[in-house]
Amino acid sequence: MYRYWKIGFLVITTMVAFIRCNNQPVVYRGDTASSGTIHISVDESFKPVIDSQIKVFESSFPQAKIIAHYKPEAECLKDLLVDSIRMVIVTRPLLKVEEQRLKDTLRFIPVQGKMAFDAVTVIVNPANKDSLLDRSDLRSILNGTSGYKFRPVMDGRTATSTVRFAIDSILAGDKLSNEVTAADSSTGVIDYVSKNKDAIGFIGVSWIGNNDDPVQLSFQNKVTIASIKCEICPNEAYVKPYQANIATRRYPLVRGLHYILKENYEGLGSGFANFLIYERGQLIFRRAYLWPAKMAFEVRNAGIDE
Repeated sequence: MYRYWKIGFLVITTMVAFIRCNNQPVVYRGDTASSGTIHISVDESFKPVIDSQIKVFESSFPQAKIIAHYKPEAECLKDLLVDSIRMVIVTRPLLKVEEQRLKDTLRFIPVQGKMAFDAVTVIVNPANKDSLLDRSDLRSILNGTSGYKFRPVMDGRTATSTVRFAIDSILAGDKLSNEVTAADSSTGVIDYVSKNKDAIGFIGVSWIGNNDDPVQLSFQNKVTIASIKCEICPNEAYVKPYQANIATRRYPLVRGLHYILKENYEGLGSGFANFLIYERGQLIFRRAYLWPAKMAFEVRNAGIDE
């Protein structure tokens, strides 16, 4: 009798486990919130600041290893369907249709959230004196109708977050001109602009805005950061993508930075996501001259000329 009872118990337990797995599969991957190894895909625009985040996180948790793959935003989003990728970091949240597709595939909707605010920075060659621009100037430069003698260069012609921002937020859905030059990376954009007097480049502020980073200071010595007309200021003003201007939206080319996490248990991805949105991670974003989205920092008026 005991033998039959034991067999019956095992059958019932197996059936319950099978039902739970089919409703919401939980795959144990051998990691915890502070240990193990995971792979993440990150928009290349944010390599400097995410490298800093990973360095501090791994120094705090020596048994944790986060391997970041930097690539165009569209490729990062495709990686949500790659089993080995645990998290992606991009400039937009999931669309409803994307949420449903992932729910159908994974049987749960990934956790997502905004971590910080970034700015698309416009750079020109130091020899070019046209460094005061407004949104209409940028639109005509990108669609090929401008009177300015600029050659626009971006970190690609498709798939990147900077290209998507230019099409959605500057061109309002219009197409990029065939005259737009595609560099292979953000550093490629900086290098191209530094060598061509008529070039105008578009990159994330994470690559050039940090005055405390020797590498970024060297970039600033090679190019000029353009000032863009503030669209909400009471008086005409042209502003640079300084941190306070990103926070107050005085700088018009602001975008968010989001994480999308493929975990339904407390794994290393959850631990890293929590690190990014709480105090230490938010302070790293602040030191990188992005604007933290989860912590309130005071913005004070100061008499600094733009």
